[in-house]
Amino acid sequence: MQAEAEQEKQSVVPFNPNSVFGTLVVAVSLCLVCSLLVSIAAVSLRPMQEQNQLNKMRRNVLAVSGLAGDKHLSPKEIDELFEKVETQLVELPDANAEAVKDLEAGEATDYDQAKAAKDPELSIQIPVEKDIAGIKRREMVSKVYLVKSDAGQLDTVVLPIYGKGLWSTLYGFIALGADGQTVKGITFYQHAETPGLGGEVDNPKWKAQWPGKVAVNESGTPVLDVTKPGNASKDTEVDGLSGATITSNGVENTVKYWLGENGFGPYLAKLRESGDSDTNAAVSQSR
Repeated sequence: MQAEAEQEKQSVVPFNPNSVFGTLVVAVSLCLVCSLLVSIAAVSLRPMQEQNQLNKMRRNVLAVSGLAGDKHLSPKEIDELFEKVETQLVELPDANAEAVKDLEAGEATDYDQAKAAKDPELSIQIPVEKDIAGIKRREMVSKVYLVKSDAGQLDTVVLPIYGKGLWSTLYGFIALGADGQTVKGITFYQHAETPGLGGEVDNPKWKAQWPGKVAVNESGTPVLDVTKPGNASKDTEVDGLSGATITSNGVENTVKYWLGENGFGPYLAKLRESGDSDTNAAVSQSR
């Protein structure tokens, strides 16, 4: 019996991590453990990532509206300042009423505009002749951000805009005064334009040209031009970016599209006519 036990002991092959089989087992085990750890981290960090994205958006809205200035805001300061901002939903031209009716009962803060722009049921294909911003599709419903004075009067309206530059789509915000015509600020928070050229859309000196410019005339037509560098001489003109003609043209076309009849134009017209954004901004009232 002792001989049999000895023989059985000798027949058991020890695990060899240096063999082909051993290497595969170690590699697969390591991959499984790493995948599990990454999945746990991704799930646990998701709320923090979503909050960071929300804070980034809010920070940009506050900055372009002039509420934040150049100050770096803490999350608490962002929350406090954003209490002055009202988020509303606006139904854009050519929207399908049936497709967007469920949004009327929803909260504007829960609406994912970027996701809607890619959803065929919540977006429209833009005809080529109207697509001066080069975006091909756009959402049927957009967020707008209304900044009220201490007296409750509309002071600034912040509109999300995006359009094609040279290498990328530029995503940003433009802020207009209560008249819906005068620019109070512009910013682009996401793009992949060439650093030092088209990437200068981030340059504070270039953005400082925009406040006070007239973007829309009395009849509601977008009139703001991004000219050759150094050629801006009117209140409807902004100097373009040196060495970045295509990006400059993209910014101009983006602004004109979103402030025109196929973008926020009808909403801005109602804003000017009534002077009361509360009667115009809801999804069901902005057709």
